[in-house]
Order: sequence, then structure tokens, then C-alpha cells
Amino acid sequence: MILSDEQVNDAAQQLYGAEKSGIQMGLLSQRYPGMDLDDAYAVQAKLVSLKQAAGASITGRKIGLTSKVMQRALNIETPDSGVLFDDMHFESGQTITQGRFIEPRVEAEIAFIMGRDLEGANVTRDDVLTATDAVAASLEILDTRILRKDPTNGQARIIVDTVSDNAANAGVVLSEQQHAVDAFDLRNVGAIVKRDGEVEETGLGAGVLDDPVTSVVWLIQRLAAYNDGLQKGDVVLSGSFIRPIEAPPNSHFGADFGPFGYVEISF
Repeated sequence: MILSDEQVNDAAQQLYGAEKSGIQMGLLSQRYPGMDLDDAYAVQAKLVSLKQAAGASITGRKIGLTSKVMQRALNIETPDSGVLFDDMHFESGQTITQGRFIEPRVEAEIAFIMGRDLEGANVTRDDVLTATDAVAASLEILDTRILRKDPTNGQARIIVDTVSDNAANAGVVLSEQQHAVDAFDLRNVGAIVKRDGEVEETGLGAGVLDDPVTSVVWLIQRLAAYNDGLQKGDVVLSGSFIRPIEAPPNSHFGADFGPFGYVEISF
């Protein structure tokens, strides 16, 4: 780490303020050129504590950058993770009011709902399957409290910006249908995602580290390094198998996962 406690706190305060005001802040990677992932997760942790102090409750986790396409785009070789809060949950079919987000985008994912606590650096795939109460189709809503690109020099945000910004996490929409974790081959669960009635993206669960369960294993092992883990009832977004789709005002999204479920959201 290169950031001082004061710098970590200042970055988190600015991110929290950007979310509340709807006005994006500048790139942390530009302000602190040597910033690394440990710094970014420290900023994220401080941001999480600020939200908790304001009354927000943790309801789960999201895993991002699980596909090779997205990893190559950001020149990394590992996923990232963020925290879900109670105010991030939306009902399928709901319309989100304008101004709720800054620059929302949508991704399709398989969500895990945990049936018991799970932690530990040596957790296995079988452990995840045993601890999972149900799986469901989901849409993740992304947002950026940090500029995607600096307007003066064109520098794009990088992984440390995204991680600091709670992994660009903003919302989750679950399908009404839920299934036992072994009811489907999750690698072959796919989705057709439409915006305003037109197909924008398609994908399969195998796009997530070859198996969405592997993604959850990675998350638990990463959390173990911080003496943390998953709790009973947590929702875990295992990672998107499509590229993010822009969600401008008056847009409608429907994700058809076939027999696995259907989920929709409007902006």
C-alpha cells in the first residue's frame, strides 16, 4: 500500500459524496499513480463503513471481472469484488426513478442465495454447493461514482478506480424463480438480454471462470484473507457473462434465462 490512512479516508468520503450528490469525482488512479489493489480495497472498506454508519445493511457480495474479455480490457488476471446493501435491491418489473443512478449499465448473472455461513481459505466447490440455499437469474446494475475517463487527457479508469468504487456496484434484480443449486448445469445456463425489445447480448454461465461456482469459491477465499466470509441469507452475484449494456432513461431490459428464469427492469 502507498496510501496513508488519511488519504484512504478522504477517497472514501469523496466517493460517498459523489453517490449522494450524483456528481462524479476524478480518477483516484490519476491522483495516486502508484495506487495498488490493497489500497483500493482499503478505500472500499472505508466506504462500506461510511454506508453502514449511515444505516445501510450488508446483504451480500458481487463478483466482477470474471470473464477473460473484461480482464483483458483492464489488463488484469483476477476478478474483483464489492458489497451489496439493502438499498440496492429492486423487484423484477420495477421502474427505477430518474436520478437514482449516474451512468447505469446492466449485466446478466447467476445469483447464489446462501443457506448458511461459509468462510475459510480452504473452501471447496462442494462446500459452496452444500452452503447454497438457492440460485436465481439476476440483473446487476452498475454505476460509476468515478469518471470513466478524464475529460482533459482521456485517461480511462483502471482496476483500482473500480475496486475503490465498490466494484461499480449499484443494484441487483432477482428473478421470482429460484432453484436448488443442482437443478441446472450452471455452466450451460444462458441468457438473452434485450434492451427495448432488441437483443443486445447473449451468454452462458461458463463465461464466468468456466463455472459460476468457481467464482464463489474465489470470493470466499479472498474474503478469508481479511478474516471475513459469507453469511446465511447473503446474495452473491457470481459475475456477468455478458458485456455491460448502457441503461439510459426510458430504457427497458428483459433477460430471458429460459427455464431458469426471467428478470426485467426499467429506467
